Amino acid sequence: MPQDDTNSDELDKKTEWAEERTDWASDRTILANERTFNSWMGTGLGAVAVAIGLKAVFGEFEPTWAAKAVASAFLGIAIVVFWAARIQARKTMRRMENHDSAPMPTRNFTLLASLMTLATAAVGAILWSL
Repeated sequence: MPQDDTNSDELDKKTEWAEERTDWASDRTILANERTFNSWMGTGLGAVAVAIGLKAVFGEFEPTWAAKAVASAFLGIAIVVFWAARIQARKTMRRMENHDSAPMPTRNFTLLASLMTLATAAVGAILWSL
């Protein structure tokens, strides 16, 4: 009979380890989701930089509306990227259960996307006023 208790204890320990590894995998996925969100924010900022760069490169381009329209397209792309990142990050967070990690609150994804959108719109206003 002691043999059965030993096997049962080993099985319980292996099950516990497997559950711990699964919990850690979930936490790693949560952290990867936050890094991915940050990468998408950087991609959006890259589109804003292209828009600003178009003004610097084309300067006195005629007709001015054409250069501004292309710059505005990049600003629009940036805004779409910000909100797509927010939607995907929140969707992933809803599916995940954290164990040992302290994930960023999902409202922060919305806050960051909103602030980046406002800043991008401000850049567009400045570009059109030049």
